[in-house]
Amino acid sequence: MSSTQPTPPTGATPPAAAGGPPAPSAPDQPARAGSAAAWLADARSSTWLVSLLAVLVAFVLGGLLIAVTDESTREASGYFFARPTDTLVAGWDAAVQAYAAMLRGAVIDWQAPSFVRAVRPLTETLTVATPLIAAGLAVALAFRAGLFNIGAQGQIIIGALFAGAVGFGIDAPLVVHLPLAVLAGVVGGALWGGLVGLLRARAGASEVIVTIMLNYVALQLLSYLLTTPSFQRGGSANPISPPVADSAVFPLLLGSQFRLHLGFLVVLLAAAAVWWLLERSTAGFRWRAVGANPAAARTAGISVSWAFVGVMLASGALAGLAGSAQLLGTEKSLTAGIAGQIGFDAITVALLGRSRPLGVVLAGLLFGALRAGGVLMQASTGTSINIVLVVQSVIVLLIAAPPLVRTVFRLDPGRRARKGRGRSGAAQTSQAGRAAA
Repeated sequence: MSSTQPTPPTGATPPAAAGGPPAPSAPDQPARAGSAAAWLADARSSTWLVSLLAVLVAFVLGGLLIAVTDESTREASGYFFARPTDTLVAGWDAAVQAYAAMLRGAVIDWQAPSFVRAVRPLTETLTVATPLIAAGLAVALAFRAGLFNIGAQGQIIIGALFAGAVGFGIDAPLVVHLPLAVLAGVVGGALWGGLVGLLRARAGASEVIVTIMLNYVALQLLSYLLTTPSFQRGGSANPISPPVADSAVFPLLLGSQFRLHLGFLVVLLAAAAVWWLLERSTAGFRWRAVGANPAAARTAGISVSWAFVGVMLASGALAGLAGSAQLLGTEKSLTAGIAGQIGFDAITVALLGRSRPLGVVLAGLLFGALRAGGVLMQASTGTSINIVLVVQSVIVLLIAAPPLVRTVFRLDPGRRARKGRGRSGAAQTSQAGRAAA
């Protein structure tokens, strides 16, 4: 009998000798590569990446518009074919200077003579973002439940109206007056939004049409009340209310040199409360179920009608909080323009934030920075502040059409999956052919 041991097949790992150390195993490189590829695929298909790329494209298009409208760029373009680099350099300089000025007006002014003036832009961004975040949460909450609350503008106006009625209508100490005024604003917005939910639940009215119409009703109601003795400032013919009492004003967080007030922290707490409501509470689960599939939610025993009413009450309350923050923290008096464009910008904030509380906070900060920085950009470089509106509009267009962003940046996960399935099918066919042979 031969003592020759059988030769292991080629590529097989030899067994460890008796009593010896185990044979080292080859590193799991394919598994690591597979996990990295899976992570990259997840990142490419992430909605957050689409949002970031949408913002990037919006700023690039805004920079191109700045360059095209710049006077020095237009002069250099007159001899473009002789020296094309002059036009490109002039356009680049115009865009860089404009965005640098926007950054100085939104985050930190490195050219300021003092520390206070250097950090003031950041506090202005947070101040401007305060009502935007609250109103964005209002719209986002309705979106998660399958409702389109286009009436945040009117709910902000009614919230500010209720808060102002308490703010300058009664006298009370700070610990009572300020919470009461904020609560009045929240209640006013909730009632205005709850009316929409009730009409949707009981009469089947479209919340889009109802909220748009109620925006005009709220604005005209405020304009009328500002001409009445109860709401018009004494001794003034202008449609403006008396100033809110000092006891009903949000305290300043960083002293009188800055406008940042306590309302910013209140709004952040509201964002945390919305996250808990949607992700951890029974009511939030029901609202999300209704937003995902109303028919399935109804089959599961969820009252869709009451869900609509509850969602619009909560959404209107958040918009009313935005109106309270705007009045009690910044404006201090009621005017016909108390809401500005906050309610309409809130729709963009909610879309950019993907209707998630953290995303809404970040989107609100971005839009607050655009607004605060646009003022210095126009003052220092002469660039029109309307560029900010262009950037916002492009963001809306791209967020509303994510397939366009995925196509531009070749982020189509479906195309990659189809290719992968095609390669897998071809390999299986080849193996089957070899086996048959």
